[in-house]
Formats: sequence, C-alpha cells, structure tokens
Amino acid sequence: MKLDHADLMNRPSLNALERHDAFIERHIGPASGDQHEMLAALGFTSREALMDAVIPADIRRRETLPLGPFAAPRSEAEALATLRALADKNQVFRSYIGQGYYGTHTPGVILRNVLENPAWYTAYTPYQPEISQGRLEAMLNFQQMITDLTGLAVSNASMLDEATAAAEAMTLLLRAGKSKSNLFYVADDVLPQTIEVIRTRAEPVGIEVLVGPAAAAEQKAGELFGVLLQYPGANGDVRDYRALTAALHAAGAHVIVAADLLALTLLEAPGVWGADVAVGNTQRFGVPMGFGGPHAGYMAVRDEFKRQMPGRLVGVTVDAQGKPALRLALQTREQHIRREKATSNICTAQVLLAIMASMYAIYHGPQGLRTIALRVNRMAAILAAGLRELGYDIVNETAFDTLTVATGERTAALHEAAAQRSINLRCIDANKLGISVDETTTRADLAALWGVFAEISGSTSPHLPDVDKLDAGVADFMPAALARATPYLTHPVFNRYHSEHEMLRYLRSLADKDLALDRTMIPLGSCTMKLNATSEMIPVTWPEFAHIHPFAPDTQTLGYREMIAQLEAMLVACTGYAAVSLQPNAGSQGEYAGLLIIHAYHASRGDTHRNVCLIPASAHGTNPASAQMAGMQVVVVACDSNGNVDLADLKAKAERHAADLAAIMITYPSTHGVFEAHVREICEIVHAHGGQVYVDGANMNAMVGLTAPGQFGGDVSHLNLHKTFCIPHGGGGPGVGPVAVGAHLAPFLPNHQSTGYVRNEQGIHAVSAAPYGSAAILPISWMYIAMMGASGLTAATENAILSANYVAKRLSSHFPVLYTGPGGLVAHECILDLRPIKDTSGISVDDVAKRLMDYGFHAPTMSFPVPGTLMVEPTESESKAELDRFIDAMIAIREEIRAVENGQADREDNPLKHAPHTAMVVTADQWPHAYSRESAAYPLATLANRKYWPPVGRADNVYGDRNLFCSCIPMSDYA
Repeated sequence: MKLDHADLMNRPSLNALERHDAFIERHIGPASGDQHEMLAALGFTSREALMDAVIPADIRRRETLPLGPFAAPRSEAEALATLRALADKNQVFRSYIGQGYYGTHTPGVILRNVLENPAWYTAYTPYQPEISQGRLEAMLNFQQMITDLTGLAVSNASMLDEATAAAEAMTLLLRAGKSKSNLFYVADDVLPQTIEVIRTRAEPVGIEVLVGPAAAAEQKAGELFGVLLQYPGANGDVRDYRALTAALHAAGAHVIVAADLLALTLLEAPGVWGADVAVGNTQRFGVPMGFGGPHAGYMAVRDEFKRQMPGRLVGVTVDAQGKPALRLALQTREQHIRREKATSNICTAQVLLAIMASMYAIYHGPQGLRTIALRVNRMAAILAAGLRELGYDIVNETAFDTLTVATGERTAALHEAAAQRSINLRCIDANKLGISVDETTTRADLAALWGVFAEISGSTSPHLPDVDKLDAGVADFMPAALARATPYLTHPVFNRYHSEHEMLRYLRSLADKDLALDRTMIPLGSCTMKLNATSEMIPVTWPEFAHIHPFAPDTQTLGYREMIAQLEAMLVACTGYAAVSLQPNAGSQGEYAGLLIIHAYHASRGDTHRNVCLIPASAHGTNPASAQMAGMQVVVVACDSNGNVDLADLKAKAERHAADLAAIMITYPSTHGVFEAHVREICEIVHAHGGQVYVDGANMNAMVGLTAPGQFGGDVSHLNLHKTFCIPHGGGGPGVGPVAVGAHLAPFLPNHQSTGYVRNEQGIHAVSAAPYGSAAILPISWMYIAMMGASGLTAATENAILSANYVAKRLSSHFPVLYTGPGGLVAHECILDLRPIKDTSGISVDDVAKRLMDYGFHAPTMSFPVPGTLMVEPTESESKAELDRFIDAMIAIREEIRAVENGQADREDNPLKHAPHTAMVVTADQWPHAYSRESAAYPLATLANRKYWPPVGRADNVYGDRNLFCSCIPMSDYA
C-alpha cells in the first residue's frame, strides 16, 4: 500500500521508536499522566515549579549533572554490554592467596533462590518482626551455626567483615573488662588487613596496640586488657593457645580469637579452650570472593558479654497467642538510645550474605562440612609433601589449608612462572611465598602448582609427584591435641535439608513468611526502599566480578578498577565534591571515615586539639556514635519548633568552642524531611570558626540533580549506595557507604597499606578489610547511573519529592504532617503525627504499624525522629496506583481509629489493638472479638485478590527481653 504525504509525516521517528526500552520509565513508577494528576492535587503545573517551591533558591542546582560519557541514558542492553566489556578486562586466575579469602562453590539452589531472588534481596531490616519471620529464622540459623562452631554462648546476626569485627571486639573488651589498661596485643600472624583496621580503630580512642609473636603476649599479660590471636595463623600454623589463654586470664586480660569457620569443623572450638570472643569471616561458606565483598563477618562472645556485643541479635519470644516468634533483641537500635555513649555505630549487618552462609551449612550439614574441611586439609598435606619432593622447605609445621614455602632467591621467578599459568600465589616477602588451598582445589590444580615449582627448581625429572602415592603415605597436617571433640550443628535444621528438593522448599517457606519489595511498597522514611532492577543485579554473579581475589595483582583487575573509577566520577558529579572513596562497606563506616578524614586534615595544619563535633538534636543516632568513635567530643545543638537547626544556639556554641571546633554533622534535607532554608548560613558559621561541615548523605535521594552538598558548603559526606543508588537492602545488608570529600580533604581518603594500596601518603589507614570494600556489588550502582543518565537521575529525585508531597497532601486531613517547609511542602519524606490519636483513642503508633500488616503493608519508620510518629518515604519507584493503595489503607485505619474515638468500637477490643491477625486466628473455632473476622482480615475489598497473612501475631517485646534465647528453637515448636 502506498502511503500519502500525511501518513509519512505522522509516522514516529526512529529516535522515538528506539526509546521503547528506555530504563527511566521502568524505574520511575508514576507515568506522565499520573504525574500530572499528582501535581494538580498539589496545585502545580510542572515538576519544575514544584521543585522551585520546595528547594531554597540559593542552593538550587541549575546545570545538568556533569556525568561526561554517562550523561545520556543507556538502555539496559547497552549498559550491560558496556559493563561486560569492562568485566572482560579482568583476568580470573586460580588464586591461592588466601589471607581470609578463598574459592568456594555456591550451591545452585542457594544462588538462584537467595542471592538472585528478590524475595530475599529486596527485604528491609526486620524491625517489624511479625512480617520478617523467614529472615529472622535464617538469621537465627546463622547465630546457631556460629555459636556451635566457636563454642561460645552468644553470636550476633553478622558483622561487616573480619577486620572490623576484630576492631569491634577490641573496643568491647576495653569497655566490658575490668582492666584499667589501654594496651592491646595483636599476634603477628593475625591477617595483615585486620592489624591495619585494628590500628585505625585504636588510635582515636586512646588504645595502644602492640604487635608481636603470640607467645610473647604472656610476658606482658599483666599490662594488657586484651589479646587478639589468629586460629589458624596467617602463615598456616595451627597453634595450641590453651596455656597462653589461661595465663592471660590469670593476669586479668581477655582473649579474642579470629577463627576460620571451616577449620573449626576439625579443630577444637576456641570457646572450649578459653577464648572470650571469637570473630571471623563466613565468606568460604558459599559466598564468592567478589574482589573483597560483601561477606558476612561474625562475632561470638561469652554469655557475660552479650549485652555489650555490637550489631544485631535475633532472640526468641512469644506472640499474642503464646506461640514462638522471633525478633531483634537487646542493643539493636542502641545508637538512637545511647547516642554519643553508644558502644558501636554499626546499624547495618550483612544479612543477605549471612543467610547464604547459614544455608550453605544447612545444605551440607555437619558431616558435609567436615568432609569439605578434611578434603581441604588433605590437599594441603599432599601439596606440602609434593613440594618437599621437589626440594622445597615448608616453614609451618602444622596447617589446615595454608603453606608457607621457603623459596629464597627463587621467589620472584616462582611468582612469574605461576602467573604464566594463570595462578596467583601469596607474596609474603623476598624469600617466602604462601599457598592456600580451598574447596575448589582439584588434583589438576595440585599438578599445575607442582609444575610451577618443578620448572623453577630446575628439576630434570619428567615426572611430577603422584597424588595417590602421596595420599597413601602422608600423615595428617594438624596437631592431634587440638582435634575437635565438641559436637556441632546438632539442631535438626542442619540435618534435614540436604536434598535440593527439601532445600528449595525450605527456602520458599521462609520467603513466604516475609514482606519484601517483590510484594509491596515499603514506605520507610530515611531508608529509601526503591526499585532494585534486575539488570542492575545481573553483573554481580558474572565470574569476572564474583571470582576475583581482593589482593590479586593490578594487572588482573583492570576492568574492576576502571569501573570503580567511573563510579567514583559519577558520584563526584552527583555530590559536587572533588573525590570519592568506595572503601567503607556501610553507611556507618562512611561516617566514621569522614570524621577521621576531618581529624587528619586538622592534624596536617597543626590543629590536633580540634575535637569538638556539633550535632543537631534531631540527628540520626549513628552521628554521635561515630563522633565518639573518632575521638570527638559531642556538643548538641538545639532544633527550633519547625525541626530546623536553631541558628542562635549554633552560633553560640560555635563561638564557645571556636578554639576546639572540628566539625558539625548535619543531615540534608533535615532528618525531619524538610529542606532547611539556612543551610548555607549553617555551613558559613562553622567554617568561620575553623570547623568542617559533614553532611550526612542518608537523604541524598532528595538532592541528586537538584542540589549538591559539595556546592552549598559541605566538606565531606557519606553516601548510602543501598538507598539512593539502588544496591538492595538485603534484609539488613549488604550496604556500601562511600565517603565523598572536597578537594582540600581528598589527600586524606583511606589507604590500604597492608595490601599495597596507597591512594595518597597522607591518607588515613584502612577502615575495611579490602581496599575497595564490597566491590562485587558496585556494578549495581554503576548500572543504575548508566541507565538513568543525567536526565533520569534528576527526574528520579523530582518524582521522589512529588510522591512524598502527594502522600502528605492526601493524608494531611487525616493525620497532621508534623514538619513542612514553605507552602506546607516537604522534601522526599513526611512525618505523620499520631500523638493526638493516642490521647483521643488510646491507639498507639505501634498499633497502627501492626494494623498496616493486615492491609498488606510494611509500616513506615516508627517513632523516628519524633516518638509517636510515622515517617513515610514513598520513593520515585512506586506507581500512583501503589501510592493510592497505601493512602487508602491509612485512611481506612483512620476511620477505624475514629470508631474508637466515637465509642463505636471498644478501646481495647478493636482491630488495631489485636493486629496483626494471622490466618490461624481468623479461622479458629472461637472468635472472642466484638468486631468481625472479615474486618480483621479483609478491611478493604481490594485485599481479596492479594492477601498477605502475617505468620505470627504481635510479638511480645517485654517477654523477649526478659527471656532472651538466641539459639535455634526446637523444631517441634514450629509444628
């Protein structure tokens, strides 16, 4: 058919047609028409006009984000192809470097159904236990695994990595022990990266660190408050520390043992022979090396230290019907309670990775783990015997998986010959090298290693050592006196799910108990629960990213480092700062690094006395906790009735402490969800008195493309890549907390000298175990920015602000919006004030949160930053339909409250007081309530087709704290 001119003119252009797969429209929930409806409800004709009304004119960013080659958005396919080209520049060698990182096989059923499953990776931290029972059970399994293997009473639900776990253990002993000493001893065969992080943590709080042979600690026992030992040691030796530990205890010192979990299936548990604390890494339990992370560290302690232990602890309680239920217990949110007196600033864990490690133990079971460990140890013994046949001396007399080989002047040649065969050996010094075997080591690998050593030895023999012959004649390589006699993993959960079918169904049963983003909006203020797109997640498991050792030579990591440099440049463009380090592996670590950088800057100018940190009363609890850890004195600045920093109080305190002022820590937009109009003035006041401005980046999702902390006066910020830049929360981790700084602070960004990474000679010491922190998940944020481009990132921020204001506007006649800016507008989140309702009806914020579960929603943030309120952050990724669904639920709940206020419903016997309602309760023979079963379970007609049933009733927090029980409960209690 011939087309006429009019038809030709009306045909869409190729350029328009090529936007059918544009990622921006996939990421941003409200369609164009929906946005116009939302704007109309607010009285605006465009997003631009709304932004002009919300953001102070003097900080508004007008230029396009300077993203360079990434300014134009890329399709998902284009971005994946670009990243694939970078991944292909990496070289995946067989790494025998060890040093805390090992090859491992991730069972396919765990890979597909945990790591690659949005039901697990899009979940939030389980602060609402009734809708988090699956995750909590998996975390409890992790704790049971750690306590069993370490022989200690209590474990937390994971730490950030082994090095930071050891540093946290050191400060735990300092505050919990009875010693008046500030001297801490570290054995010289502790992992080098751990020693460096220990030194970083010790200096600001006045701990003196001594490093030397483990045996020499006994000579100083009376002067020490604690000792850190490695078991087995970095060089491979398995030492018997029983007598040393007894001597240290007799002198009043405590002992931390950094232990390899797989080795503990063969070696007697540290808790059995006297350790007070055990720390380590669970990476080799099925979690890829990932160029350094993320991996779940662990900490276990004696019972007497359980209330001092940092991080999260899962405990057992009962629900409203008396059934067993799980919950987070004890010090879970201590930063918000104790603030500058907090014992730790950690408010995230590595939950997703801890779950993977625990499922690895469940899938293999105690016998399977022991078999893996025996095979690893046998490989090490056979390898050592073969090397001796070839004329090499093995330095260590005992070993689990690691050999130290005396190689003398042949060392460099051996490394070169190994590299020619795509093999990495550990560099120890000019005369020795190390070899660590692991679960993935094969007979062919042993032959390849022997081939390297035979070539350099000059052997003329055509025959390499024979594996089977050596196997028949080689004795065990571990001391018989330390053979494990203590049983472990005896709970049924570790002895039932060994077939893939059973494991698959167990994982599904746990996921079914939880609410994650794959089911519903999670409107948590301050936490930014937005889309974690599939295309962003795909590269995480590519071998070129997943199977790289963090200490591999630079020649093998060209693609990784190019991707990291590009991501740093992207974040520089978004923040307006000059430089970024991606080393901090949590927001709390980014905060801490930022304050250490400020301290180093002042010290470089001779101002070592500057140690006062001003912090607004509204600040997130990690701010004062981080300041305390950095050795700073916290001075609280008041907030006015609108939630803004009280300028008069700020001026007075800045003047009073001018001689010692180090910094101020502010959050922008404010913790109350408002763009404070005087932020430039705040920065100027602090600068005028010699201080630096730390801008907490938790609320960066309200700033990207519209304003920038580096442009309105900030000197340093941490970012949360697991909030603004789409790394998923994983049920409470992984996170990444990069630190971004102005040009004058760039020289002080963290180094990692123990592994040879020196960014700048003036840089602070390492804050994480690996030079680039949790490098394996950085491709997620790279993909997000590459697919959004400058226009997409700006549009995302605008829509986040639009959605928050739409929710606030529609709910304002039902619940007062506590803090607003000019025109009654908010930033990217709003605070709903439920305190008047408590007075009129007796209904609490907790009642509303639990009732939302019956409506199929996760509650907003409860009682932060103001007790008795809900803070709502809808993000840009939620559609208008989902926003309306949440709004409808909140309005319906308000009507239920009104029924109580009017006397139509009883103040105690009403759906809110008894929420959430489980299926078992609703279908029970007896129904003791005045309200109907239908109103309990189906308060809105729309729930008929998408009902989520909470697996337990309301958890009893008082019972849980009084009867803390943090080990796996009997299987009969689940029945």
